Amino acid sequence: GSNAVLIEHALTGSTHVTRGDSDEPGWWEQLAGPGGPVDTDRFFVVSINIVGGCYGSTGPSSVAPDGKPWGSRFPLVTLRDTTAAEARLADQLGIPSWYAVLGGSMGGARALEWAVTYPDRVQRCAVISIGAASTAEQIAFAQAQTLAIRQDTNFNDGDYYGGPLPEDGLALARRIAHITYRSAEEFDGRFGRSAQHPESPLRAAALGERGRYQVESYLDHQGKKLVQRFDANSYIAITDALMSHDVCRGRGSLDEVLGRATARFFVAAVDSDRLYFPSQSRELADALPGEVDVHVIQAPIGHDGFLTEIGQLGDQLRNTFLV
Repeated sequence: GSNAVLIEHALTGSTHVTRGDSDEPGWWEQLAGPGGPVDTDRFFVVSINIVGGCYGSTGPSSVAPDGKPWGSRFPLVTLRDTTAAEARLADQLGIPSWYAVLGGSMGGARALEWAVTYPDRVQRCAVISIGAASTAEQIAFAQAQTLAIRQDTNFNDGDYYGGPLPEDGLALARRIAHITYRSAEEFDGRFGRSAQHPESPLRAAALGERGRYQVESYLDHQGKKLVQRFDANSYIAITDALMSHDVCRGRGSLDEVLGRATARFFVAAVDSDRLYFPSQSRELADALPGEVDVHVIQAPIGHDGFLTEIGQLGDQLRNTFLV
């Protein structure tokens, strides 16, 4: 049998799931590695950058055949498109089927799409912190993010390579997203109403001159961090791909569509998630064939618990899923 495991990254993730001897920590370090739940001594672990991304796969910043970056000419890519591309890569790697496909957030959507589109190629599927389709609310949050980038004066319809980059727009998109990735409890507990010392949010001679609250400074920092490592067009391309997430589109009812999947499923949610509500994971689990539980990550942080607290699921994944 196959020992190949596919780990799918989320929106701004890279393929750096876990570290080698000298690397930076990976984004699912608690999950994958030597002796970990996804044991790299036992499994051949693959992670694939989504089409449209900026971590290796072709995206808007890639050079087109005419020698210029694709930029505004880059096509719309759906999650199904990128799944088809990944299947071709698996063919090239000589992997007829995956022992397991796992992912959280958009990575979970990609894992689910694999299990439904290529049922004979996925033996196990873990869908964490996402439902069967992007909801109207999730699309609404996403539109605000892509518009923040498009309305940056440096965006130039997406053809900004070689000139000033739309960094303000990308940083604003990240702020909007990050608010949805964390919970109200997390923000109140960490920052409350505190000022960013020595600034004062209540003193200013003019409207634009007041100091910041701590939470504002924190979001500024999150925006700056992403700008240093991500392409604005890729952010739009991948966000549009996530908006397209709907495992039922053109295929039938949820029960019918999920009935095609032959994988053993593992579904999980973060109890405090206010972007991908646990109820959406329950709806998915209820529609899957057989009895599928929803494993709950208990963490006040919000949606990002699928990254920071994935270790809570380690034993369940090791003992019930990856066996």
